[in-house]
Amino acid sequence: MALGLCFSTPLPADSNKPLETVDRVDLERYKGRWYEIAKIPNRFQRKCDRDTSATYSLRPDGRVTVVNRCVEADGDESVSKGLAKVVDTATNAKLKVSFVSLLGIRLFWGDYWVIGLDPDYEWALVNESKRKYGWILARQLQLTPEQWEAARSTLRDRGYNPDNFVPTAHSGTQ
Repeated sequence: MALGLCFSTPLPADSNKPLETVDRVDLERYKGRWYEIAKIPNRFQRKCDRDTSATYSLRPDGRVTVVNRCVEADGDESVSKGLAKVVDTATNAKLKVSFVSLLGIRLFWGDYWVIGLDPDYEWALVNESKRKYGWILARQLQLTPEQWEAARSTLRDRGYNPDNFVPTAHSGTQ
């Protein structure tokens, strides 16, 4: 989604310890639309300019359909469809996701770990095991100041520098 900020900003001292996920994710509660509030810039979202969201739908086979959307700088909508599978059924907090399919075979599975989750499922922190990528997601287009501070505190506790997360613009029409 976006790229480049604060590469010189040091990570907290515990950024080398294993990344912890939340204790449990109720996929029924997690499904639906989430808005990207902020992200660590990455190459695969470099064209996304604003209005980024992800929609999760549960499939009968236990996997999750993922539809990511964003608006590019030229106004075109970009849509990426993927498939996620739970890899830690004890918690449902660790998944693998793929957005590449060749002849019906999913390729290039990446980590999708839920490392922070509001008790009411109003915001979530999603990352991967090596802390290279990260997203702050919410059910609404913005977080309250209290939610924002709770998310930032959780990021720090998980070994992230919250200042490396770049806010995502939203037009308010979604």
